[in-house]
Amino acid sequence: MGDLHMGVEAEAINDSSSDNHSKRVDIYPLSCYYFGSKEAIVLKDETLSDRINRMKSNYAAYGLRTSVEAVILVELFKHPHLLLLQVRNSFFKLPGGRLRPGESDIDGLNRKLSRKLSASEDGNETEWQVGECLGMWWRHDFETLMYPYLPSKAKKPKECTKLFLVRLPESQKFIVPKNLKLLAVPLRQVHENHKTYGPIISGVPQLLSKFTINIVDI
Repeated sequence: MGDLHMGVEAEAINDSSSDNHSKRVDIYPLSCYYFGSKEAIVLKDETLSDRINRMKSNYAAYGLRTSVEAVILVELFKHPHLLLLQVRNSFFKLPGGRLRPGESDIDGLNRKLSRKLSASEDGNETEWQVGECLGMWWRHDFETLMYPYLPSKAKKPKECTKLFLVRLPESQKFIVPKNLKLLAVPLRQVHENHKTYGPIISGVPQLLSKFTINIVDI
């Protein structure tokens, strides 16, 4: 019985150590990464009314719209920075996009990251380390804002956006379409800055609060 008790204790300690390791995020200096450009991608130029009509049409055809976005961190000036895409020198977004019908979250995020951040869209050059889902945001009607919860009265939500932690290796190439900018923004600047970054991005620092961010010196 004593041996069994010791075995259970050892297993519990190992599980705790493994859990603590999974809650640690190693981030590497921005200088470890190469940044280049590739051909521009087509961006939709539409009004708010056009977007709402498109969402209604897609919902009628495919149902709930699901998007997946990546939370990617690097180190700069001894502080964690979040990688964001800037579109038309105006608004910011996390790398990612909408899933295809029947596509899994992981496959869809890999496809979107390869399309927007890799030299080739087939993903052969980059293996993205997609981790756990950090949070989910919901749009319960076509004309409403997105919220980090689904109201009980919302029986048929129209859109869901899932945020995933994506860990970077020590070195990697980022090849970005010419009509997009990839920026490293300090987490402290993003925190609760709804006006500049919107509610989803400005809420990322809170989602990361359960992790230990380990800055790796190279």
